[in-house]
Amino acid sequence: MTAFIAADGIRYATTRSGFGAPVLLLHGFTGSGADWEPFRPALERLTQPVAVDLLGHGAADGPRDPARHAVERQAADLAALLRATGLAPAHVVGYSFGARVALRLALDHPGVVRSLVLESPSAGIADEVARAERRAADDRLAQLLERDGIAAFTDRWEALPLFATERALPATIQAEIRAGRLRNDPLGLAASLRGAGQGAMTPMQSDLHRICVPLTVIAGALDQVGLPRARSVAAAIGSARLVDVDGAGHAIHREQPARFVRELAAHLVRSSDLCTSEQCVVPDAAPVLTPATAARSRL
Repeated sequence: MTAFIAADGIRYATTRSGFGAPVLLLHGFTGSGADWEPFRPALERLTQPVAVDLLGHGAADGPRDPARHAVERQAADLAALLRATGLAPAHVVGYSFGARVALRLALDHPGVVRSLVLESPSAGIADEVARAERRAADDRLAQLLERDGIAAFTDRWEALPLFATERALPATIQAEIRAGRLRNDPLGLAASLRGAGQGAMTPMQSDLHRICVPLTVIAGALDQVGLPRARSVAAAIGSARLVDVDGAGHAIHREQPARFVRELAAHLVRSSDLCTSEQCVVPDAAPVLTPATAARSRL
């Protein structure tokens, strides 16, 4: 069931289930918390998955002021949300845009983050010229959203080389992904592009060394743009474990879901006392976390 939780005057839509250690799930741009539903049954075996719709996405508020979408402000909102609901500290899983928010959350509010799983992350754009170019490109996409609406924008977005490998997915899955994108508010997405895009956010490269929680970085071997960025993030953080996934592009959780859930399960086993190596099985095919002990309300 979806619950709306306010933070600094803005409502976030959340879906929470299961028991045990909280696992905060942050989606990518044009997505929503619903993107994590296929993984909820596996996570519910021993953890408490909490999927959040970030601002301008899904059922969350979509303020028109781009500044309200800033990665720093959303990270602060999520920290307040985790504390208010008693979910801190949480394991945090973020994909792409969600991974950038997760990194900012770990840097600015380390007390609410127990561990990190970053799928196709970026620490932002350090070069000022490249950052300005990205802001201009994102502004053009925002104008497309405002002028022509969500369908025309989605056509343009799905044609980006970044998502070329998703075109090999079954037609039914591609249709589900597109339907989710079309459910977003175009004006909310436009504000998100301008306020939370890589051109707008403060680069984090010089601060990454401060992160010391258990961290797994997952990257697709076919992601020509995202793979170098992900490797750079992992190299800068001493606690990081880097996983390159063959046969996957930017969205590993869509293209190689069984592998993704195995890596997620392995990370949770390593970064908490869910079970011991003798008691816990991370299967090769099914997304299952096997409990080693009796159910616990919190870890």
